[in-house]
Order: sequence, then structure tokens, then C-alpha cells
Amino acid sequence: MVLAWMRFVAAAGLLLLGLVFEVLAVFGVNRFRRALNRMHAAAMGDTLGILFVMLGLMVFRGFSLDALKLFLVVAFFWIASPVSGHMISRLEAMTDEDLGEILVMDKMLEAGEQETRVQKVKAQEAKGQKAEGQAAKVQKAEGQAAKVQKAEGQAAKVQEAKA
Repeated sequence: MVLAWMRFVAAAGLLLLGLVFEVLAVFGVNRFRRALNRMHAAAMGDTLGILFVMLGLMVFRGFSLDALKLFLVVAFFWIASPVSGHMISRLEAMTDEDLGEILVMDKMLEAGEQETRVQKVKAQEAKGQKAEGQAAKVQKAEGQAAKVQKAEGQAAKVQEAKA
């Protein structure tokens, strides 16, 4: 009788632990803004939540064919979930243009202002674009100077031919 109650308490504990992981996964999926972060929260709910729920059911049923079936369900989820999560994350990484932006807040020392790294990166890119624009102007000027030298060379040849 005591063994049955211990098994019931262990099964209830595992079921509650699985339920906690599932609820945390739901909050994580709703809280995060980025798709990859949401996928991570969902994957934790899939793997850990389902594992503990199924373990609780296995302990509750005892050693039987039902427990074996539940074990096979857990094994299938543990094989399929990482593969599908990896494929979805690869798709997200290939299609999301803003994936490289970092949205971590930097604390500024002056007056408690905060500036994102994205703003810093954009400012650096703007400086880089200005430098690229100036380099393009220099190349254009060099090309025009080369054209002028070529024209002067042709004019010199014409004058030599006349003389």
C-alpha cells in the first residue's frame, strides 16, 4: 500500500514538473519577440515538458506495454523535435534580413541615457557609406584625369604628325 502511494506521489510530481515546463514554454513563446527565441522556448516545452509528463504516466502505469508505448512516444518526440526545430531555424536565418541586428541596451554614463547597439552600428555604417561615397568620387576624378592625359597624348601625337 505504501509503495502504491509512493508511486502515485512520484507520478504526480513528474506530471506537475512537466506541466510547469509546458506553461513556461507558453509564456516564453508569447514573451519573446524574435522567432529564434520563440523556437527555443517551444523546444524546451516540447522536450522537457513532454518527457516529464510521459515519465509521470509511465510511473503511474508501472512496468507494462503501455509504459513501453509511452517511452516510444518520448523517443519519437526527442528525435523529431530537434530536427524540425533546426530546419525551421535555418529557414528563419535565411529569410530574416534583420537577424544580425543586436537589440541589447547599452547604458550610457551621461544622464542615464540609453542607446541601442543598433543605432551605433547604423551610425558606423553611415560613416562607412560616406567613406565609400568619397572613394567613388576619388575614383571618378582619377578616371577623368586619365581621360585628360589620354586626350593630351593624342593632341601631342597630332602636333608631331603636323610637324
